[in-house]
Amino acid sequence: QVPFVESGGGLVQPGGSLRLSCAGAGDSVSDEIMTWHRQAPGKAREWVATHFPGGATFYTDSVKGRFTVSRDEAKNTMYLEMNSLQPEDTAVYYCQKHGTSTWGQGTQVTVSS
Repeated sequence: QVPFVESGGGLVQPGGSLRLSCAGAGDSVSDEIMTWHRQAPGKAREWVATHFPGGATFYTDSVKGRFTVSRDEAKNTMYLEMNSLQPEDTAVYYCQKHGTSTWGQGTQVTVSS
């Protein structure tokens, strides 16, 4: 069983918004350092953000000011709010607990007019 399940992706026009979810399946987001990553077509997977249990979050430069990570521990879910989406944000998005190596199936985000 994968530890987390990503959802919420889809097709959106440039400038649009999406909210991705990372729901705990075989694992918990509570008190864990959680990360978001993405893999664009033909490119290596890249780190997007790291979210600490206390709320501190670090983002890769290309998404700063546009993406926001949050979590709801009661729902065992982490979120990635994405605004002002651009075609270069097109990728499969994954979440992962920091320090682990298992990946879920991810959720596809396509930004296109």
